[in-house]
Amino acid sequence: MANKILVAPAPHVHSPQSTQSLMRDVLVALIPALAVSTMVYGLDVLKVTAIAVISCILIEYLIQKFLLGGKTTISNLSAVVTGVLLAFNLPANIPWWIIVIGAVVAIGVGKMTFGGLGRNPFNPALVGRVFLLIAYPVQMTSFPQPTMNGYVDALSGATPLAAVKAAAEKADGAISLANIDLLNMFSGAMPGSLGEIAAMALLVGGIYLLWRKVITWHIPVSILFTMALFAFVVALVQGGDAALLYELPAFHLVAGGAMLGAIFMATDYVTSPMTGKGMIIYGIGIGAITMIIRLWGAYPEGMSFAILLMNSVTPLIDKYVKPKRFGITSKK
Repeated sequence: MANKILVAPAPHVHSPQSTQSLMRDVLVALIPALAVSTMVYGLDVLKVTAIAVISCILIEYLIQKFLLGGKTTISNLSAVVTGVLLAFNLPANIPWWIIVIGAVVAIGVGKMTFGGLGRNPFNPALVGRVFLLIAYPVQMTSFPQPTMNGYVDALSGATPLAAVKAAAEKADGAISLANIDLLNMFSGAMPGSLGEIAAMALLVGGIYLLWRKVITWHIPVSILFTMALFAFVVALVQGGDAALLYELPAFHLVAGGAMLGAIFMATDYVTSPMTGKGMIIYGIGIGAITMIIRLWGAYPEGMSFAILLMNSVTPLIDKYVKPKRFGITSKK
């Protein structure tokens, strides 16, 4: 009798949930952050998000229809999620044509080149984001400045990460959080990409995903704990103000793409390890690489690069960190 057991590519989920329902839960979890970004930056947020989502859907449809053939899969909402996450990695004032280019790279290169959902080794939205960061560094790092009234000023402002990094370079590596309001950063009142300015809202979305069992605690907690511990050790070694010992870890957790990356990007089923132990190793790697880039790299932010690097290590982690086989008991 022929072997009829088929092994399909990730994600592997043993539950009544479908890919569509999982993606729908992710979209629901992103609504609070979208709402906060809209309140801070106005209707430009919805414009950027709409262009990114429509572009991702259209590009995936056209590639499947005219290049790959076969049944289209845009109904599973994965292209919608990629579009929203891509938008969350962009400034509110970015030109529309750059968004479209990012969508082409995210879907066309990061996803469909490898065969579509379940076969892509790298997070598609991050592939698009990193490409745009390298190709259009000025547009990708020019963030509109929120005003006290919640409107977008015509001036551009540096993100808190960029401001602290620039100050440290001028002070020969001495880190200072002067003029940095952690409460404002947590609530969203700071320059940044759409998904950087809403740490509190992203946490709410993360709690929802945990409640719905879409993600587990392993990756977000291991990433954020590693980042906090890394920052604490750096502050301790630096020997600065005692307040820096808790302010620096808190700063790095709410600044940049830490929350967005830890909760929504690194937890992608396809590009993350399958076991709990593997997820922790993966998360520690992301947290450590992120902090190394933030503190000593050329870019003030390192989450995107760290996730993509650890995406490449995921097959190796899955190979060497395996669960106990069913029916196998240890010898006494």
